[in-house]
Amino acid sequence: MSERYLSAIEHGLTSKEVDQRLTAGLKNEPLPPLTRSVKQIFRDNLLTLFNCINVLLAGLVLLTGSYKNMLFLFVVIVNTAIGIFQEIRAKRQVDKLSLLSATKVKVRRDGQTLAIAQDEIVQDDLLLVTRGEQLPVDGLVRETSGLEVDESQITGEADPVIKGAGDELVSGSVILGGHGVVQATQVGHGSFIKQMARAAKQKRRTPSQLLTIINRIIKILTFTIIPLGAGLFISTMMRGESQNRAILGTVAAMVGMIPEGLVLLTSVALAAGAFTLGRHQVLVRELPAIEALARVDTLCLDKTGTITSGKLVFERVEPWGQIAQKAVEDRLAALVTAIDDDNETAQAIKAALGQPDVQPTQVMPFSSSRKWSGAAFADHAEVMGAPEFIFTTVPTDLQARIQSLAQQGYRVLVLAEVAALTTPKPTAPKCLGLILITDELRPRAKATFGFFANQDVALKVISGDNPVTVASIAKRAEIQGAERLVDMSQVGDDPNYDQLVADYTVFGRVTPQQKEQLIKAYQRDGHTVAMTGDGVNDLLALKQADCSIAMASGSEATKSLADFVLIDSNFDAMVQVLNEGRRVINNIERVAALYLIKTMYSVALTLIFIFMSHSYPFEPIQLTPISSLMVGIPTFFLALQPDYTRITGRFMKQVMEIAVPAALCVVSYIMIIMALGSHFNLNFETTATLSVLMTGIFSLNALLIAARPLNRFKIGLVALMATLFVLVFLFGGKIFSLINLLDWSLAMIYLPLMISAYPVFIILQNGLGKRGLSRINWR
Repeated sequence: MSERYLSAIEHGLTSKEVDQRLTAGLKNEPLPPLTRSVKQIFRDNLLTLFNCINVLLAGLVLLTGSYKNMLFLFVVIVNTAIGIFQEIRAKRQVDKLSLLSATKVKVRRDGQTLAIAQDEIVQDDLLLVTRGEQLPVDGLVRETSGLEVDESQITGEADPVIKGAGDELVSGSVILGGHGVVQATQVGHGSFIKQMARAAKQKRRTPSQLLTIINRIIKILTFTIIPLGAGLFISTMMRGESQNRAILGTVAAMVGMIPEGLVLLTSVALAAGAFTLGRHQVLVRELPAIEALARVDTLCLDKTGTITSGKLVFERVEPWGQIAQKAVEDRLAALVTAIDDDNETAQAIKAALGQPDVQPTQVMPFSSSRKWSGAAFADHAEVMGAPEFIFTTVPTDLQARIQSLAQQGYRVLVLAEVAALTTPKPTAPKCLGLILITDELRPRAKATFGFFANQDVALKVISGDNPVTVASIAKRAEIQGAERLVDMSQVGDDPNYDQLVADYTVFGRVTPQQKEQLIKAYQRDGHTVAMTGDGVNDLLALKQADCSIAMASGSEATKSLADFVLIDSNFDAMVQVLNEGRRVINNIERVAALYLIKTMYSVALTLIFIFMSHSYPFEPIQLTPISSLMVGIPTFFLALQPDYTRITGRFMKQVMEIAVPAALCVVSYIMIIMALGSHFNLNFETTATLSVLMTGIFSLNALLIAARPLNRFKIGLVALMATLFVLVFLFGGKIFSLINLLDWSLAMIYLPLMISAYPVFIILQNGLGKRGLSRINWR
């Protein structure tokens, strides 16, 4: 490193030196965007396996000269266009919120402190880092005041590492305590964080259950569609049918097997959910997280920023022993000034007591794991922090007074004189006074927590503060079970976490490692856990949780890790997040059955007609009214309906309870129509028309059940689709290759079939759903 930069710590780079580095390309790069580029969105939506198959099938239809049978390709194009539009709309919303939530980096240039974006950092810049920040570049520590970092992305261990002047830091490191000046040594592609994308996210979240199941269905169909289509085509040709008939029948079968709308619906619903949440100032970092939060049944809260607003007020310091009030206040002011922390507690004390001139000989900034901070002066040393972490055993009379104050809702810290600043506890502490801090309850905290309780989401409070204080605030917020509290500093080195989570609701004096273990215990008990936090002490728990939520006012490290960032730091927005997630998942589960009905009966009919002497019962154009009116159009509207009921986790079971009976009915009635056609010598156009009629009726029955619970809108939607379906037969016969059904001889055949359709479907659904399918584990 050049000597001139080592000597310029008070000045930093000059504007000329910054320009030189920018010209040389020695500047940092922004973090990878959360969303795909517009080019990627177009590519990923257009170049799919199913789209390729559809284009190939359209090409085969083109050879037959029956151009109207290519209408299914128009439907595919419209669906794809809707998907692209929705995702680009969501992308713009997410990108806008990403800019709002981005934290500026403080650098020293021309002797001044500037706040700049990460991608404006150049090599040799001097960065001013403090607790809660995540280092965006590789660097060299130039000056430090008790700098402690988490280098778990390298070591795999989250234990704090103390850094001194001259030590190296890698990008992605999280500042756990203290502050310092770091010189950027590697920026852009050369930095560690660029070599390990999103290094903070050490472990991937559990993949979306919904997307996993849908991808499994697609994978099975991928290996099914082509061989079945080839088998049907060969079988039809071997029976002496014309090539055009074989192509149209094969295309109709393969188009029916493709549930392209199901994939579209899922991506559109999640993208629309991200857009809606963005309008409520909630940044969604991963779309599957919407589903994860919808399934949450246990919400773990960090007190600060969720139950309380995070705005701390210094009430007073209460002397302990023979020391005078003014003397305690002066020593506290000197200590806080010497430590120079910038957390909420330190800021509140500085605002109340001022900042005298002091010359400490040693400083230990606040650490989440240590839970105290301290400074040594020429003739003495002092610490302040949680009494349980300062004293090996808190004196009985002092503990009684602390408990009394905590029950009044005060956050109580101890100011103590010590012999030495040793870790994990200082040497020979002697209490000088009690520091009383008050938290402000969030204005809508009671209503928000009441909502979660009504939605069967259990609330647990996990905090580093005194459990009595935390429980007192939790009671004020009307959190159920707030009286069941435990002091985690008293549970020993190897507690039974499974028993703890079963017995308690409020956990106080919790270390970061204990927070992580509590989350694991809830997960072992079968719960889906969400964790809220805003500080570096929450990082381990946020990583472990199924779903993590951070406040925009929190640390940069926490925001970079979380699945959701509340831009306004307003926890009340969580109501909208939970509702939106449940709406998306419930609606997808409800309408997915309608897509799989077509897939199921198409696969079954293909297998059957490979070995039958009849042609496949449909042409591609004849499936269009069913695909559009009974599936595509209504599911688009149903997917946007409000449904905030708790997620049951029974996706496949719910799908099968509708899809299997409907598909069985379609296949059975088509076989009956084929038998009647042979008996009455009906031509292909007639049997195909009757098959379309009965398939549409059973699809309409399924739509009616999937739309439950019914309201005026849903009844109107189903009625409109039924009306349009009737109009297809009355006025669209030529377009869709359907014959006129206003014939009494035909009516004698299809009227009994129509009348029997609903009762047969209901009987079959009840029989399969309650006796057979309900015993199957579809997960």
